[in-house]
Amino acid sequence: MSYAAARPVVSVQTFDSDMSTDKDTLALPAVMKAPIRPDIVTQVHSLVSKNSRQPYAVSKKAGHQTSAESWGTGRAVSRIPRVPGGGTHRAGQGAFGNMCRGGRMFAPTKTWRRWHRRVPVNLKRYAVASAIAASAVPSLVMARGHRIEEVPEIPLVVGDSAEGIEKTQTAIKALKQVGAYADAEKAKDSQAIRPGKGKMRNRRYISRKGPLIVYGTEGSKLVKAFRNIPGVEVVNVERLNLLKLAPGGHLGRFVIWTKSAFEKLDSIYGSVDKVSEKKRGYLLPRAKMVNADLPRIINSDEVQSVVRPIKKEVKRAPMKKNPLKNLNAMLKLNPYAKAARRMALLAEAQRVKSKKEKLDQKRKQISKEEATTIKAAGKAWYQTMISDSDYTEFENFTKWLGVSQ
Repeated sequence: MSYAAARPVVSVQTFDSDMSTDKDTLALPAVMKAPIRPDIVTQVHSLVSKNSRQPYAVSKKAGHQTSAESWGTGRAVSRIPRVPGGGTHRAGQGAFGNMCRGGRMFAPTKTWRRWHRRVPVNLKRYAVASAIAASAVPSLVMARGHRIEEVPEIPLVVGDSAEGIEKTQTAIKALKQVGAYADAEKAKDSQAIRPGKGKMRNRRYISRKGPLIVYGTEGSKLVKAFRNIPGVEVVNVERLNLLKLAPGGHLGRFVIWTKSAFEKLDSIYGSVDKVSEKKRGYLLPRAKMVNADLPRIINSDEVQSVVRPIKKEVKRAPMKKNPLKNLNAMLKLNPYAKAARRMALLAEAQRVKSKKEKLDQKRKQISKEEATTIKAAGKAWYQTMISDSDYTEFENFTKWLGVSQ
C-alpha cells in the first residue's frame, strides 16, 4: 500500500483567477491505495510499447539483382556464383552469398515478423492502477527526477477552472501558481540532440518528461493550451495510458489532476470490494499485505501471545565420527585398540632404532688393518672357489680365470 493511504483527503488547489478562495477537499480514491508492483509495470510497458512499431525489412531483391552463376569445379576457385562479363572489377566477383560484397544478408528481415504483443486486459489494468498509486507517493515522484519541491501536496489536484484555459501563456502562469512550472522548465532545459543514427530518422531531439495533466471533461480547451509547453502532456482520465503514466516503465510520474478527473477515478476503477462502473466486473487488486511492516506484525503482542515459545534446548543429531580416524570412537567399538595401538607404536620405534644402528655401523670408518684383512679374506675365498671348480683342463677357462699352469 502506498504512503498516500495515510491521508484520507486531498486539497483542491485554486488559482488567483478563481472567484472562490475557499479550498475544497476530496476523498482519496481507492485506486491511490492499490499495490505498487514495479515488476508488472515494467512487463506491461515492455509489451505495450511494441504495439506501435512499424514493420521493416530489406528489399526482397537485394543481393540477387545479377545473373551470376557458379563456374563449377576445376578452375581453382570456390563454387560461389560469380558475376559474368569482363573488363571491369565487378566481373568474376562472388555474388548472392551473405559473405560476398554486394550479396544478400543472412536470413533477410521480413515484414511478417511478430511485431505486436497481446497483453491480458486485467494485467494492463493492474499496471495502470499501480502507476496511479505510485504517482501519489512523493518519494517515488522525486526519485524519478521530477521537481516538486514547491508543489503544495502530492497528489496535486487543481480546480476545474484549469480546463477552461485557452492560451499557453495562461497555462504557464497556472503552472507557476501551483509550483509545477519548475518541472516543465527542467524538461525544456534538458532538450538535446540524440546520439546515434536516430538523428536521421525523425527523432532528432530528446528531452526529459515534465508533468502530466489529466482532465475529466471531454473537449476541454486546456489540451491546446498545454500542448505547446515542452515536456508537458495532456490525457483524458478515461483514456489513461501506461506509456504516459510510467514512461520507460519507471513509476512515479508527476501527475496534475483536475477536480473532475480526480472525482471520476472511483467510478472508473472502483475499489477492492466495489465493482467499477465503467469496467464490467472489475475490482481493484488487493494487496497481499495491508501493513508492509512485517517485523512490527511479528513482534506485536497479539501474534506473540499465540505463537509457540522459543525452543531453548535444541537437540541436534551428533556428528558420526570415523573409528578409523578417531581413537575415542574406536575404543567404544574395540577396547583392545588402545593396547594394539601402543604395541604398534613401540614396534615401530624399535624398528627405527635397529635400522639406525645398522646404518651407523655400515657408515662407520674402518682402519687400514681391517681393510687389508677383509681384502686378504676375499682373495683367499676366490682361490678356494677356483680350486673347488675343475676348470683347469679347459684352455679358455684357464685364461679367463687367470690361472697359471
